[in-house]
Amino acid sequence: MLKKFFVWFYVLTVSSVSLWAQQKNKTYVEYINKHCEIAVQQMHKHKIPASITLAQGLLESGAGKSVLSASYNNHFGIKANADWKGDKVAMPTKEYRNGKLVTEQHWFRAYDKVQDSYTDHSLFLQRPRYQRLFELKITDYVAWAKGLQQCGYATDIAYANKLIKIIEDYELYRFDRAKRAKVETVLIPNRPIYKFHNLLYVLAADNDSFEQIAADLNISVRKLIKYNEVPEDFPLQAGDIVYLEKKKSKADKPYYEHTVSIGESMHHISQIYGMRIKSLYKLNKKDYEYVPVEGDVLRLR
Repeated sequence: MLKKFFVWFYVLTVSSVSLWAQQKNKTYVEYINKHCEIAVQQMHKHKIPASITLAQGLLESGAGKSVLSASYNNHFGIKANADWKGDKVAMPTKEYRNGKLVTEQHWFRAYDKVQDSYTDHSLFLQRPRYQRLFELKITDYVAWAKGLQQCGYATDIAYANKLIKIIEDYELYRFDRAKRAKVETVLIPNRPIYKFHNLLYVLAADNDSFEQIAADLNISVRKLIKYNEVPEDFPLQAGDIVYLEKKKSKADKPYYEHTVSIGESMHHISQIYGMRIKSLYKLNKKDYEYVPVEGDVLRLR
């Protein structure tokens, strides 16, 4: 029998994030509250995930505190190349080349207001080099983050992973569903249960949810959330591992190390090996601010 379920989408308000924000960076939370509506409007108009837009805005503008954003309303670090006909400003930039820190002057776009920066960001991503991104699901922020780096939006080899960390830390993925709607009926004829690392788990299906998995397997939603170390409304992607029991403090043998790939967060890595996120940080002597960078080697036991 088909099982119908509904997901209600909403835009956060300041009051609804008050408890959620208590342990977050205040400056980041203020930026999100101030610009989330613009990001959602741009998403509906240009089909770019609001989570990606907000994360890029936070990262590129230093949560609106950089000189470029505070004085010239450029929140995305977009440069003023030869085809730019608007206002511009020269700013020094620093980047590492062949192991050396190089400082150069570059022209950047300047805007009359923040809204113009967000609109121009959406139009900037309409360029041919980014077109393949629009074939991705609007809720797949991981693929979008990886795609932006691979298409050359930034030279930072950790750019995608930084975006993913911001999105997950501040639960920005909820803005990608910021419209009330009914999800299509999902048919799951059966739910195979697998075992790896001596842990039981299932694989998420397309349009799946923790509520649906819990109902199929007659297990508490709260337990699933706790076992998988995610917020209640964490969006599942097809193929995601969902553990049915508590993860371990270290990976099983012979998994001693993991080499980070583009698009991997600490949560993603912890799910691969069935180990708790806290243990992964502790084993590698990393604090919560650490962003895994492509090529980093992390201990698993």
